[in-house]
Amino acid sequence: MANTTSGTVTFDKTFAVDEIIEEAYERIGSQVSSGYQLKTARRSLNIMFQEWGNRGLHYWEIAESNIDLIEGQAEYTFFRSTGDGTSSSTSATSDVYGVADILEANLRGSRTSTSQADQALTKISRSTYSALSNKLSKGTPSQYFVQRFVDKVTLTVYPTADSTNASKDLHFYYVKRIQDADSTYTDATDVPFRFVPCMASGLAFYLSQKYNPQLTQNMKLLYEDEFARALSEDGSSSSSFITPKVYYPGA
Repeated sequence: MANTTSGTVTFDKTFAVDEIIEEAYERIGSQVSSGYQLKTARRSLNIMFQEWGNRGLHYWEIAESNIDLIEGQAEYTFFRSTGDGTSSSTSATSDVYGVADILEANLRGSRTSTSQADQALTKISRSTYSALSNKLSKGTPSQYFVQRFVDKVTLTVYPTADSTNASKDLHFYYVKRIQDADSTYTDATDVPFRFVPCMASGLAFYLSQKYNPQLTQNMKLLYEDEFARALSEDGSSSSSFITPKVYYPGA
């Protein structure tokens, strides 16, 4: 007889910020007893999310979009939020905000046609871009340069689109910033199920520094172990092939 199970797989969807905070406090032998403890834990959670941005590529935050190329325009801007400015127009239903980095870009023709054609652009460094003599020359964009600021990310193409290429799009893959945990404590976080264990461990580590320093070292070891395990499972896998080794007696 089969086991009776819940039939659901939505724990990470309903694991709200207040429950994450409660779990983290319990791990350091404490509990939430004031509004300030909620506030300081949420602050630590958001600091941790910022720190995750320095720990490599998170595949769940990769998205794609298309820039409407404009003749003669070199720079296209993506702001942190609408409060910081208006991002460059895209072909999507809404413009792009909260970009952490741009990974790849292609010049795309016939976007809505079955004969879609992509031409890969080369990502270049600041020094390479700086060495270009005429940065506003027109033609077929073949390179791009990314700059990351406090409130925005800019993508600069070279050469700029001429009248022929202005009818095309610049299709790109980008990394989104992890969304903040706000004061609506019953909301879930912008984190997939693979990272739920290390999120709880990480917040416990951060809170231990404030409330139970003697546990900090152990909390850190657990956090780093959980994070490494989650990161190893967050990759983009490909097909594996096993070739048996054949032995021939007497060969």
